[in-house]
Amino acid sequence: MFVSNIQLASNLQRLRKDHHLTQTQFSKKLNISRQAYSNYETGKRIPDLDIIIRIANIYHISLEDLLTQTCSKDGVINETSGPYFTAMVVDSSDTIYLTKEEIDLITHYRTADTDERKLTQKVLGF
Repeated sequence: MFVSNIQLASNLQRLRKDHHLTQTQFSKKLNISRQAYSNYETGKRIPDLDIIIRIANIYHISLEDLLTQTCSKDGVINETSGPYFTAMVVDSSDTIYLTKEEIDLITHYRTADTDERKLTQKVLGF
């Protein structure tokens, strides 16, 4: 099974925050270091299968949902219906889902001049 780094990392961070846990608190539940867990949330490392199973059990979600869907405390956010459009991250071939507004922002950024791009980057903290 292909594990999407972006989807898994995003879910780990969202679910932890939705459950009002720090990285330290959640890493203790998994009996791993905070740094190891942080690497999972940032996508620097992919957790072993046993860790993924434990995470899914802690949050009471399926492995498939944890790995392939956008998850929140309230359940799976179905991004394949509603206002989302699929996109692909070229460097990693990961699939992400964007709203029409996000697509418009990206499209505008691509056509912006240098000054507008610099301003956008400054506002977004890049």
